[in-house]
Amino acid sequence: MSNGGSVCGPISSYSRVRILHLLFEARHTHPEGQLSIGDLCEATGLHANTVREHLQRLIEGGYVIPTIEHRTTRGRPRTLYSAATGDPGASSPVARDKAKAAARRGDLLRSMLPGIATDLGREATYQLDALVEHLEESGFEPIVDDERLTVDLSPCPHAAGRPENRPMLCQVHLGLMQGVLNEAGGPLAAERVRDAVLPSDCTVQLRDTSARPSEQLRHRTAQSHRTGVVHGMA
Repeated sequence: MSNGGSVCGPISSYSRVRILHLLFEARHTHPEGQLSIGDLCEATGLHANTVREHLQRLIEGGYVIPTIEHRTTRGRPRTLYSAATGDPGASSPVARDKAKAAARRGDLLRSMLPGIATDLGREATYQLDALVEHLEESGFEPIVDDERLTVDLSPCPHAAGRPENRPMLCQVHLGLMQGVLNEAGGPLAAERVRDAVLPSDCTVQLRDTSARPSEQLRHRTAQSHRTGVVHGMA
């Protein structure tokens, strides 16, 4: 996939994006939310070895969960795959460990910069620690606005890619971000990718699910206050 910048991680290949999209969709189309190698090959047209390679990378990153099929008949059980959404029963130990490590690094950074304050609670702060590290690993340079609950990812490294690929890519990336937030645990949710004026613009709107309506309105109308350095080790 041709992009405008250096992209790595789970969305560095459009084939990987397609696999993730299918696994996210499987939560609604398959009873257990799981797909086999054969299912993914049929849907993508990719060779089985290629699909296995992509899946292995996604498992190692904490984005996909492998499960051995439970069979009641004779025959070798298959390995089934599901998206690691961070929800109960869909949590990756790799992703959990990454979230805990991000929180430790975030605490270390904040101890070194005690003058930096945030109105966010402990859990939401740890969520942003994990989210920022995920985005940095994926080739973005995120700027978090704690007041407006936005994550500015401009310029989008995918701006030079094929326009017809962008909707699926944005949907998958938003799902990955929500998975990271779920694994970290807390009130923040990835709500949507905001409408952009330019193809290179990319801003993700977060939402505090625990906030009262008046507080949610304050977040939406607050003036920009960028404090991305609070999170992660950038």
